[in-house]
Amino acid sequence: MTLLSNKFMTIKAAAVFCGSKSGNNKIFEQHTIELAHILAQNGVNIIYGGGNKGLMGTLANAAIEKKGNIIGIMPELLKDFEHHHQGLTELLIVDSMHTRKKLLYEKCDAAIILPGGYGTLDEVFEMLTWNQLKIHQKDMFIMNSAGFYNSLINHIETMKDNGFLYEDLSFKIHILSKPSDIISFLK
Repeated sequence: MTLLSNKFMTIKAAAVFCGSKSGNNKIFEQHTIELAHILAQNGVNIIYGGGNKGLMGTLANAAIEKKGNIIGIMPELLKDFEHHHQGLTELLIVDSMHTRKKLLYEKCDAAIILPGGYGTLDEVFEMLTWNQLKIHQKDMFIMNSAGFYNSLINHIETMKDNGFLYEDLSFKIHILSKPSDIISFLK
């Protein structure tokens, strides 16, 4: 899978999936801040999980710093655990994780995947599955900061090479090595 920089699209709203922890590599936070600034400065609405911890909090704070529009969607059960962000453009508290994911997908034109843990992977694979099942057809951008997703990218290739995917999703999955790679997709 490669970055398809010649594809024309307009992203008006991006769901950003990322960790409620910051990880061990400072580049994760740096890329999160740069991405939030780019999206905010280009008028892209940012939709995310609503938390104020880890990369989620970094994303929100960086978007707010650049006067970006940022919408959080959080299930009631995570409101205290993920410390919902108080300074968002809008915070929606919903009844379940399923409702959260459904709203994230409905409100976005594309998804951007930053480093994260199980929850991030859950959102990635649900969105990939929904793309494959044609529930939606939204592009996904994987921010491969410091090679964080190399193994995942290789495993998706392995699934494709071994005949377990119904179609080649490489036209819907774009790998970004740095935040500025997204700019060509915003114009």
